[in-house]
Amino acid sequence: MPLTAQDVDRFEASRPRLEAIAYRLLGSASEAEDAVQDTFLRWQATDVDRIEVPEAWLTKVLTNLCLNQLTSARARRETYVGQWLPEPLLAGDPMLGPADTVEQRDSVSYAVLTLMERLSPNERAVYVLREAFGYPHREIAEILDITEATAQQTLHRARKHIAHGKARTEVDEATARRIVEEFLAAATSGRTEPLVRLLTEDAVAIGDGGGKVPARAKAFEGALAVAKFMRGLFKPGKAQRALAGGTVEIHATSANGSAALLAIVNGRIIGVICPEITAEGIAAFRSQVNPDKLERATRRWAASDHGEPLFTAF
Repeated sequence: MPLTAQDVDRFEASRPRLEAIAYRLLGSASEAEDAVQDTFLRWQATDVDRIEVPEAWLTKVLTNLCLNQLTSARARRETYVGQWLPEPLLAGDPMLGPADTVEQRDSVSYAVLTLMERLSPNERAVYVLREAFGYPHREIAEILDITEATAQQTLHRARKHIAHGKARTEVDEATARRIVEEFLAAATSGRTEPLVRLLTEDAVAIGDGGGKVPARAKAFEGALAVAKFMRGLFKPGKAQRALAGGTVEIHATSANGSAALLAIVNGRIIGVICPEITAEGIAAFRSQVNPDKLERATRRWAASDHGEPLFTAF
């Protein structure tokens, strides 16, 4: 039976929530959009009048599509060129979803999205549905076809894995923005010492170029190694300008709810640097430079009022 206009409207009313769930599950905006579209096709193919609770039905279909995607994604990422990092989303992107509670903000932070890659598909699904969207264990059990007790145990394991990888206390937004600006000043000073002072001793720097943009396959580890890398990254030179494709403007913004730096060339984002800022210092830099994972962010950036850059390089 063809969908009525009312049936389409019911689905569209759920689309923002479905996209936010899918993004947290997959770490990719484009894959999240595809999963939601596949959910619509299944909605279109079913007798919607027989569905008692459309929201529950749609969530179950979407979650299971994402679980299948996560299973195949693991195999694909084994052959991925270099490090794999999530696709960053800029402030205000509706796909970021709810941000009213600490748990909701945490579940979409770049650091936690990266940590979620260590979870099993079921652990990730339970964690997202419970922490970010507040689904009761009974409904999660029905969505995943598991028992309520299993859902509770799975959440416990997922929380433990996330907490273990995120042991440090993060700072508030204003402090994070100040530290990011201090980092930029230190990185562009041409000196290593000011950078080292801003980092934790075990700081790391990771980049995702997807085989399309040069990015080191292994992470830089330790404050000194990371400081030297960052100093070189911001060092003006003809080679850097040629590699970037033009003059690079550096802007401070927010990505996935945390302070971040954008590298812009001719209005196009060529890199998003997401620092993990803790009370002890900057613990990590995760840099997304794969152009395929910057298209949505570039569109949002182009449509926003972003002011003057903090620094113009090269």
